[in-house]
Amino acid sequence: MKPENINKTNFADSFIATYVISVVAASIAELATYPLDLTKTRLQVQGEIAAAAHDNYHGPHRGMLKTAIGIAKEEGITKLWQGVTPALYRHVIYSGIRIQTYESIRDKVLKRDADGSYPLWKSALGGATAGAIAQFAASPTDLIKVQIQMEGKRKLLGKPPRVQGVADAFQKIYTSGGIRGLWKGSIPNVQRAALVNLGDLSTYDAAKSRILTHTSLPDNYITHMLASVCAGFSAAVLGTPADVIKTRVMNQPTDETGRGLVYKSSVDCLIKTVKNEGLLALYKGFFPVWIRLAPWALTFWVSFEQLRHQLGATTF
Repeated sequence: MKPENINKTNFADSFIATYVISVVAASIAELATYPLDLTKTRLQVQGEIAAAAHDNYHGPHRGMLKTAIGIAKEEGITKLWQGVTPALYRHVIYSGIRIQTYESIRDKVLKRDADGSYPLWKSALGGATAGAIAQFAASPTDLIKVQIQMEGKRKLLGKPPRVQGVADAFQKIYTSGGIRGLWKGSIPNVQRAALVNLGDLSTYDAAKSRILTHTSLPDNYITHMLASVCAGFSAAVLGTPADVIKTRVMNQPTDETGRGLVYKSSVDCLIKTVKNEGLLALYKGFFPVWIRLAPWALTFWVSFEQLRHQLGATTF
């Protein structure tokens, strides 16, 4: 955003317009890349020794491609989008809040330097804060999404389904754990979101600024694509370990009070994962995370910027 446009106001720059644009762009990106998210989730719980010991099951190990093909063959190709409904619900909360919070922190709290530049440390702090706040608000929808994603695997193992849909999942989680149960796994979830958004928002903002400053490229879709590629890779590197912990904590069985039976906390999950499976287990699913975040970031940022441009809003 150019310094002279920071104070420019119109409906396209309003809270409502920016929120809606963020949700629409995120929904487009989510639908386009969701099968990779499902594959990543399945990979992250594969070989989960602590949980396998609890369930007395040791399943086959598959790579990313075989996991995706296996889901399509064994469960049906439409199952690659299993859990997409709560994922879209999540973005109604998450994406709108994260963009609005980041822009508010960037332009109103930390503010730019006198020359109009925005230091990387400010961008990083703004991105991590915005991601944490948005994810905490949206955590229940993420919990429901992860549990629905794992239903296909449970069916293949001959286990009874835990949930029948979004409404049923919400009711059962609330009944068994109350309000607290809806935020199971919220700590690693928030940690992951803070890291992912530190990588995504701050890297996109910084990369775009430097491309515009140090090259002859204009503020168009080419610049947006280049900046989004940088953002997707950075987000994957920073967010994958926390994503693995988040998925495992959310997917574990719970007692009647909603407490986990496998992991006591995200720290306990981290310790058991590294102890039983090694440090590299924290990067299980890295390639599908990266392969998903790259097109997700690309689709989101290009859609987001183009929608803003079409409505006459100032650039991000």
